[in-house]
Amino acid sequence: MNTIAYYLLLTLCVGVEIWGVAIDVDDVTLVGAIAAFGVLCVDRFLFRADAYEEFFEAGEER
Repeated sequence: MNTIAYYLLLTLCVGVEIWGVAIDVDDVTLVGAIAAFGVLCVDRFLFRADAYEEFFEAGEER
């Protein structure tokens, strides 16, 4: 995931959370928080997969 997409998705999620607080609907706030957590998890997963791929290409095993 490139940096621009990462920050745009996080900004969108935070915006949804703020919107949920502004209109006083807890479900919208919760959806924004869960989506932000999902973006963070996917980013970490892709980062680890990329690191594993580098080890694999170098011929190293864990």
